[in-house]
Amino acid sequence: MKTEEGTIELESGFKIWYRCVGDGDATPLLLLHGGPGAGHDYLEPLDELADTRRVVFYDQLGCGKSERPDDVGLWTLERFVREVDEVRAALGLESVHLLGQSWGGWLGIEYMLSQPAGVQRLVLASTSASMPQFAAETRRLREDLPVDVQQVLNKYEAVDDYHNPEYEEAVMAFYQKHLCRLPEWPDYVMRTVANLENNPVYETMNGPNEFTSIGNLKDWDRTERLNEIQVPTLITVGQYDELTPACAETLRAGIPNSRLVVFEDSAHLAHVEEQARYLEVVRNFLDES
Repeated sequence: MKTEEGTIELESGFKIWYRCVGDGDATPLLLLHGGPGAGHDYLEPLDELADTRRVVFYDQLGCGKSERPDDVGLWTLERFVREVDEVRAALGLESVHLLGQSWGGWLGIEYMLSQPAGVQRLVLASTSASMPQFAAETRRLREDLPVDVQQVLNKYEAVDDYHNPEYEEAVMAFYQKHLCRLPEWPDYVMRTVANLENNPVYETMNGPNEFTSIGNLKDWDRTERLNEIQVPTLITVGQYDELTPACAETLRAGIPNSRLVVFEDSAHLAHVEEQARYLEVVRNFLDES
């Protein structure tokens, strides 16, 4: 399939990387990756959707192949929302579908609340309408971990030692249950893991990890405004997702023209863990337009 790769200069003067795959006539699909700071890599399976439309990947400022300025003042939700508009303008995406995964879903929700023109359909994948709800669900899942794992987490969190190898090993026990349940993680997922290591965007906006949401997103909650999203919306979630089915149900209940699909054998990366079915579900939804 046709592939175009390049950079976009933002109004700030910094450059971000993008790649467009495919050149079909169907409405293009713009992907908003997670993190913040995860990069596009783990979304690569979605390029299978490019047989009938352009699928557009980009690395948000501060990660992946994009520039990484040393300025924590850049890491705000408002700036990332403006960045979506800048990407659309640079690539001529006047009519577009959006797919936001994890943090990309929070970004997608905030973007849609600005009532942008030209967005036809929205996919919210493994995300939530509220950081407080996410934090509460994470605490609940954490309580189901083995007692010895919880003890290690508590020990190092008490002294703010989030990068101790023993602590990181305990966090991995959570990730293997609620992030990706495959016995071996694909290379494109591991590239995203590398993007997030000591990433200032993630730590500024979220905090050290999923258990410690102390960044500038900690109070973000758009539950009461979900009814302002009027486009057809597909909500996807893994049965074992760290952004749980309860979070997905809040989205479904709040967005008027929405539907929810649960992937029973997946955690947070259903597009990786149940790739064939995930692609089929999203393709069918986008083809309805």
